[in-house]
Amino acid sequence: MNVADPIDLEVESEVVNPFRPASHWGFTLRLPAWLGFLDSDYFPSGRTAVMNLPVKSRASRWFPFIFLHGFALLALFYKPSAFALSLAVFLYFFRMFAITAFFHRYFSHRTYKTSRPAQFLFAFWGGLAVQRGALWWASHHRNHHRYSDRDGDIHSPVKSGFIWSHLGWITADCNMPTRYETIGDFSRYPELVFLNRFDWLPPLFLGLGLYALGWFLELHFPSLATSGCELVLWDFFVSTVVLFHGVCSINSLSHILGSQRYRTDDSSKNNFLLALITLGEGWHNNHHRFPGAVRQGFFWWEVDMTYYLLLLFRALGLVWDLHPVPSAVYEERLSSAPSRVRS
Repeated sequence: MNVADPIDLEVESEVVNPFRPASHWGFTLRLPAWLGFLDSDYFPSGRTAVMNLPVKSRASRWFPFIFLHGFALLALFYKPSAFALSLAVFLYFFRMFAITAFFHRYFSHRTYKTSRPAQFLFAFWGGLAVQRGALWWASHHRNHHRYSDRDGDIHSPVKSGFIWSHLGWITADCNMPTRYETIGDFSRYPELVFLNRFDWLPPLFLGLGLYALGWFLELHFPSLATSGCELVLWDFFVSTVVLFHGVCSINSLSHILGSQRYRTDDSSKNNFLLALITLGEGWHNNHHRFPGAVRQGFFWWEVDMTYYLLLLFRALGLVWDLHPVPSAVYEERLSSAPSRVRS
C-alpha cells in the first residue's frame, strides 16, 4: 500500500500557479535602492532573472562563511570560561530545536498546527540560527523533497557531490531568492514575509544580546570570568558555525552514510549519530518515506528529541494536531515498500 503525503501533495498543487505577491505590507514595503542590501528580496535585475541564472557558485557569496568561520577560529585562541562554553552548548541545541521543530517540521511540512503569534515567534526563534528566513528555508526544502536526488534537487550529494550539498549550493545566486510560489500557505502573513526579507534582525538581536549579557556579567559577577567579547566569539560565532555544519550534515551525510528501512526513490539514510546531534533529524529515510509525520524517529528506540519537546509544547497548548505516522507505513519492509511518487 502506498501512503502519499498530503502535505507534499498540497504543496505540489501550488507550484503550477505563477507567483503573485500578496497585496500586504510584507511585500509592498520598499527601502531606498542604496539600502537594498538589507532586504533579502531585493534583486536589481529581478527575482525571476536571478532564479534563472546558471547553477554555479559565486566567489563573493563565500564571504559570509569565511567571516563566520574566521571569527570562530579566532575564538579558539582564547580559552573560554565555563559559563561561555556552557552557554555555547545550550545555544547550539536551543537553535537546533528551532530549525528542526519550526523551520523543518512546521514551515516546511506543516506537521502540526499552532497560533499566528506562535508561528511568528517560531520564525524569529529559528532566525537566531543565522540560516536565513523561515520562508526561504522552507521553500527550498520543499523543492528538495519534490526532486530529491534528481535533477532539480539543489543540494543532492548524489547529483552534485558532498561539498556542494553541504555548503556550495548556498553560494549560487540562483538559490538566493525565496521560492514564494512553493510557500503560499505562509507568504500570506505579512509579518512572516517581513521577517523573511530582513532575516538579519534575529542574528543581530542575538549578537547584541550576548555582548550586553557579557558586559553585565563582567561588571556584576566577575567570578564568572566572562565578558561581552568572549560571549560573542564563543556563543555567537563558534556555536553558530557548529550549528550550521550540524544542520547541513542532513543535506549531505544523511544521503551518504547510514541504512535504509524504506525503499524511497532517493538515497536518504537513517543515521543514529546524526539523529543525536540534530535532535532527531538523522532518521532521514523515515522522514523521506512520510514527510508529513511530526516524528522522524518512527520507533521508540529511534531517539527524536524534537518530537519529545513538541509533545511538551502540545501539553502546554502551544501546538496541536500533531500528524502521526500512518499504520501502513509501520507495516512496510524494505523488500516490499513501494517507491514514493513524491518525497
